[in-house]
Amino acid sequence: MLSIYGNPRSVCDGSTRRCILSAGTGLFGLSLPRLLAATTVSQPQTRAKSVIFLMLFGGPSQLETFDLKPHAPEQIRGPFRPAACRTPGLLISEYLPRLAAVSDKYCVVRNFSHSFNDHSGGGHYLQTGKRWHVPIGGGFAPTPRDWPSMGAIVEYTDQQRAGLSAELPSYMVLPNSLGALQEKGQYPRPGEHAGWLGPRYNPLTTSIQKRDLQDNPYWRECTDDELSFQIADLKPPADVSDVRLQRRQSLLQQFDLQRQTVERSGRADGFDAFRQRAFSLMTSPRTRAALNIRAESAAVRERYGRHLFGQSALMARRLVEAGVRYVTVHYDCVDGYSWDSHRNSDDVRRNLLPTFDQACSALLADLDERGLLQETLVIAVGEMGRTPKANPQWGRDHWSTLFSGLVAGAGIPGGTLYGASDRDAAFPVDTPVRPEDLAATVYYAMGIDPELRVPNSENRPVPVVDDGIPVTALWNS
Repeated sequence: MLSIYGNPRSVCDGSTRRCILSAGTGLFGLSLPRLLAATTVSQPQTRAKSVIFLMLFGGPSQLETFDLKPHAPEQIRGPFRPAACRTPGLLISEYLPRLAAVSDKYCVVRNFSHSFNDHSGGGHYLQTGKRWHVPIGGGFAPTPRDWPSMGAIVEYTDQQRAGLSAELPSYMVLPNSLGALQEKGQYPRPGEHAGWLGPRYNPLTTSIQKRDLQDNPYWRECTDDELSFQIADLKPPADVSDVRLQRRQSLLQQFDLQRQTVERSGRADGFDAFRQRAFSLMTSPRTRAALNIRAESAAVRERYGRHLFGQSALMARRLVEAGVRYVTVHYDCVDGYSWDSHRNSDDVRRNLLPTFDQACSALLADLDERGLLQETLVIAVGEMGRTPKANPQWGRDHWSTLFSGLVAGAGIPGGTLYGASDRDAAFPVDTPVRPEDLAATVYYAMGIDPELRVPNSENRPVPVVDDGIPVTALWNS
């Protein structure tokens, strides 16, 4: 049984050992603001019961979303223009009109930054707060050595308290595992998994299929039959009732292939527990009720948009309302159609921005109207940004040095801005928000001890986040 090594270790003046280490590191490279922040962070209170993480995989351009530069040279500012909004100083894209209208509900962070300029590595970094051990160009798929995601740490801490008896998981991923719709699922991506923590802490993941290789359900209208949100690998035959399923548990045989994969990787420990948990969750009335999106009214579903991203955002609201603590919603790349807009900005303008705008604005308003926004932390961000200088077709390349996103809920004041970029949206002009800081902020909001340590694959206690400083100023904006 894994155990938590999370007791704070204080020295005589009351500072924790982590603060001393952070301060020492700051003397040799951290900026003064980060050094000062490292010495003032205290044990957090619980600000968020749940997290909804909208992962815009592929790298949305900061210059086409939340950090427009209308006075920059034409080759930098791009073809989009700012829209009027409720937040002073926010230059938001004209193709995000709904988000502009509700900008009083969120804070835009304009200084996200890291140096892992790669989709897989960046995705791992953003979802874990830890640099990927695979170098750029060395691979793209998850490995058993990956760092546990933030959601997996939430699942782990909850299981330590409640075991496997809960009727709902603490961590879920929608609508698919990252990479599942790319080239028939041949490009799985790292970041969302439990890594070396073990498969029992992996997310419970739903599965949605596309019609053909060229299909992109994220932005087209989907039918109810397509939006089944079945648990991945555990979709029951139509003629098998819950009673029959519980009697014979025949669907567990579908895990045989996964078992072989896990055994080959040398991480078979915890697999049986994970398999039994997945089965019990599938037959749990609470899980099945939460995943029944048809229970929502037609008006609510239209509000979010009948496309896959909109309905997945709605499903995330249903899940946190039911009690799931951490939900990741991927807006994934589908065979070349994505935020990874090297060639041009046409898909961004026609499809990606409008569907994200509709779904995200509806989610924020819906959570607020239901009294859930105050206790739910919402994050919408990609794993990188795009180059300030566009190519002749108005595409932009990878640029992890600067990107922007939004954070909302859990007491964070809306209608605010955090951080700033230079005149070309190329570099932060103040202390950047790194993935380590984002992870520390999530743990801070959820009341997870920043000194929490979990045993790694060698059974050595390691901190859940290393050198990350919670961005507590978000709550004081």
